[in-house]
Amino acid sequence: MSQITESAITHPPAPLTPRQEFWHYFKRNKGAVVGLVYIVVMLVVAVAADYLAPHLPGEQFRDALLRPPAWLDGGSWLFPLGTDDVGRDILSRLMHGARLSLLVGCLVVLLSLMLGVIFGLLAGYFGGVVDALLMRLVDIMLALPSLLLALVLVAIFGPSIVNASLALTFVALPHYIRLTRAAVLVEVNRDYVTASRVAGAGSMRQMFVNILPNCLAPLIVQASLGFSNAILDMAALGFLGMGAQPPTPEWGTMLSDVLQFAQTAWWVVTFPGVAILLTVLAFNLMGDGLRDALDPKLKQ
Repeated sequence: MSQITESAITHPPAPLTPRQEFWHYFKRNKGAVVGLVYIVVMLVVAVAADYLAPHLPGEQFRDALLRPPAWLDGGSWLFPLGTDDVGRDILSRLMHGARLSLLVGCLVVLLSLMLGVIFGLLAGYFGGVVDALLMRLVDIMLALPSLLLALVLVAIFGPSIVNASLALTFVALPHYIRLTRAAVLVEVNRDYVTASRVAGAGSMRQMFVNILPNCLAPLIVQASLGFSNAILDMAALGFLGMGAQPPTPEWGTMLSDVLQFAQTAWWVVTFPGVAILLTVLAFNLMGDGLRDALDPKLKQ
């Protein structure tokens, strides 16, 4: 026993690298790990949809209209999840719809994150008139319901997947600006920033080299949650006819096209709805895990 204790004292465990420490805290949240696995599977399906999907997303089988799933009477394994009202395979359209939904989520998050970081750094670092002007604009944007504001913007510029993505980017922007500004206000008066200023560092170096890396943890968590919001809002816009236009295989549009068959052919609305539900849930679970792994207060 004494030998074991003496060995443990003389040979302490090696310190964890930042990557190992992150994974150590992230994997403690089992829901986050499940969400990460689901997202990885969805990414593989989205990238390889052309090879994994049994049919083309727009291919119509006129002799198989509203065919039920394969395990029900009248179903066929040629269409595992059934077909819609014009004979298109639902599984194939879901796979290709995953590509569009994830691409839109990535585009919205990247654009809103980059612009939000820039404006938030300007407001937090310079303060004064710049801060007051930007924050009042942000307050006005936050006073309006986000989905309603997106609908107004899409109605002005015309319904399309590009305009819907830009509208969602605009309505998501205030959250990143306020989050970045709050993080910058915490860091801007710290000793390392003051020392760097005394050493002659310019404003650009201060903001993007010294301050920004120390503000990334909450932004990463917000971005992961922003993916789920973007996917959900894009599905809502598609359902209202303001997003992707038929016959584009987008989950919200798929729901809108077959809503009248909800009682007679439940599978045409159930599977797109379940795809939206699971994807949004997976990103939310992963966001919780990122918060646990990146927030120092939760590591105590």
